[in-house]
Amino acid sequence: MTQSPTANWNYPTAVKFGAGRIKDLPKLCKDNGFKNPLLVTDPFLATQPMVADAVNALKAAGLGIAVFSEIKPNPVDSNIEAGLKVYRAGKHDSVIAFGGGSGLDAGKVIAFMAGQTRPMWDFEDIGDWWMRADPKGIAPVIAVPTTAGTGSEVGRAGVITQESTHTKKVIFHPGMMPKVTICDPELTVGMPQKITAGTGMDALAHCLEAYCSPFYHPMGEGIAVEGIRLVKESLPRAYKDGKDIEARAHMMSAAAMGATAFQKGLGAIHALSHPVGALHDTHHGMTNAVFMPYVLVYNRKAIETKINRLAAYIGLAPNFDAFLNWILDLRKELHVPHTLKDFGVGKENFAVMAKMAPEDPTAGGNPVPLTEKDALDLFEKAYNGSL
Repeated sequence: MTQSPTANWNYPTAVKFGAGRIKDLPKLCKDNGFKNPLLVTDPFLATQPMVADAVNALKAAGLGIAVFSEIKPNPVDSNIEAGLKVYRAGKHDSVIAFGGGSGLDAGKVIAFMAGQTRPMWDFEDIGDWWMRADPKGIAPVIAVPTTAGTGSEVGRAGVITQESTHTKKVIFHPGMMPKVTICDPELTVGMPQKITAGTGMDALAHCLEAYCSPFYHPMGEGIAVEGIRLVKESLPRAYKDGKDIEARAHMMSAAAMGATAFQKGLGAIHALSHPVGALHDTHHGMTNAVFMPYVLVYNRKAIETKINRLAAYIGLAPNFDAFLNWILDLRKELHVPHTLKDFGVGKENFAVMAKMAPEDPTAGGNPVPLTEKDALDLFEKAYNGSL
């Protein structure tokens, strides 16, 4: 007798989607009981009109508001500590996480830690560690993504680098899910081509690894497939013409879909990418893009049948090589470095990173078990361009 699969599934928050929806921010704050939110964003966005416009609209609505932006592109624990000091000193009651992955992740973790008494690392995404948290101490969040890649706006976790170990850690709690997300593609129109490419490839990596993960989540798998199709049709358009609002909107959907889908699991693309980002401070999405074809080939024996099916769905010849060639061609079109060497990452940390990769929490979702030896081999292949 066969057994029924067993799994736990969760789905995203309420999403207000469409061009111009940022105008709804003050009302959504009031509807959710926000009186004195802290807007958390990155240093660049803090100087941009979109943040100034949001702050002015919130003030005009009678809300207290302050901005915190001391965040690195790969947020570190001292950024969270600094944000918590501002949050508590200002007696804030909520957070608006505004920006790309760094602003969203940092904002969510600041809100999560606002009323906790234990150290942040006690809530790493290991087993049931999240149950250590006091749910009443979690401040509510409204998320406003300004890129289309991370999907953190519909997620229940934040990735923070532990400075003492140079290791990326996932801080998780179901209560970190934003109350509402505003997906306004007009906020992504100003993204430079390089950021459009990197964030878009991040969305693709999330969908692709979720699809390939061996864990049981048919709904997540279906979302991943459609997310990949949207990336195929829309990312080159958004890259070529940043004002193509339809393409920008579809990429925002693909980003949220990737984060929803990867509840099913991630894999070696992320497991290899996280140590590189932690030690070399590289852009996460672009790092994923560099590793993507090498990991696909590494996993081929386990995923070829699934990739054949996926290739047919997105309009390619129904075989693995057609899909791999599409990935390679897309990387060229978006000017993704083909190798770690081209990406400016040297070999000096390969041995250390090869130990870190199999220990990364994303490695467990890879369809082929990732060993230290295999990780080192993948780093070498990605450095030399050997597929």
